[in-house]
Amino acid sequence: MSGITLSSAVRENLLSLQNTAKLTADTQSKLSTGLKVRSAVDNPTSFFTSQSLNARAGDLNALLDNTGLAVQTLQAADEGLSALTNLVQQARATATQALNTQITATTTSSSDTGANGTAVAIGTSGISTGDTITVSTTGADGSTITVTATATAGRTLSQLTSVINAATGITASFANGVLSVSGDGGRTVTISGSVGDALGLTGTFTNGTNRDQFVTDFNNLRTQIDQLAGDASFNGVNLLDGDNLTVTFNETGTSTLEISGVTYDAAGLGISAQTNTGFSTDSGVQSALTSLNGALTSLRSQASTFGNNLAVVENRQDFTNNLINTLESGAAGLTLADTNEEGANLLALQTRQQLGSISLSLANQADQAVLRLF
Repeated sequence: MSGITLSSAVRENLLSLQNTAKLTADTQSKLSTGLKVRSAVDNPTSFFTSQSLNARAGDLNALLDNTGLAVQTLQAADEGLSALTNLVQQARATATQALNTQITATTTSSSDTGANGTAVAIGTSGISTGDTITVSTTGADGSTITVTATATAGRTLSQLTSVINAATGITASFANGVLSVSGDGGRTVTISGSVGDALGLTGTFTNGTNRDQFVTDFNNLRTQIDQLAGDASFNGVNLLDGDNLTVTFNETGTSTLEISGVTYDAAGLGISAQTNTGFSTDSGVQSALTSLNGALTSLRSQASTFGNNLAVVENRQDFTNNLINTLESGAAGLTLADTNEEGANLLALQTRQQLGSISLSLANQADQAVLRLF
């Protein structure tokens, strides 16, 4: 090609067409890829800045997934607190019903054994040395409690009563010549033995009302509290069973939220298992109610704490979403092509190319004018 001589006009038009073709190809590439900066060669500053912005957006996107899991974990804990509150309220209603159930002791009393009152001695009223009295009732765990007292020489009925009264779940007294025996909390009491026969006490006495069913219901609810607290987990984290949760908000790990878990099974809430004996007195039921009220206060306080934590995490989640959009928009602004502008450029280049072809043709025609001389 170096041996070919072109006229100035032809060479100028040819270079113009080549430049237009290059610009056209570049514009078509921008339209097809949507990018005005495709590599560091196009614009190093814009390219590397865009890469940095997109990398940070990617890191925040990964953290955003963990933030979403934290939100779900807190929501699971909040639902658990709501369910626990309902169970504690049911237990309180059960205890209140027990309190409102008045107990009449299952009591049987002998006739007057004599004017000597508490000093009535063995050997009087048909009671002899070696005679026995056996008293039994049902204990708090459902087992049978039995006590046997034996009459000995020199022992008074008052002393015999003390032996009976030492048994758990049985109350005995001797006053003004009358022996009285009862099962605590309205429980059935059975009396047998020769002393019982002599005093007219032999038999089973069930004229009382007890609160045993309320104790059973209360303890069943307590078991449900334990089970529910153990089930309130999400993704292996249970904030109601002592687990803690750390939420990271930025890519460097310098912005975090530490969420402390609690142990809210029945023991953690201060709700103790109840016994038949415990519910046999109003003070015992009142003690249980005090514990339940304290548990409700703890549940409501912790619900407020978790609610505040959830609000913080959701706020950071929204902020991170918006920041990611800002970063990606900024990166796009540095590298994305304006398709409207590039479309207009392509149309102009195509027009220029057509005009350049016409101009080159005219220049060639001028060079061909010398042929007319021949």
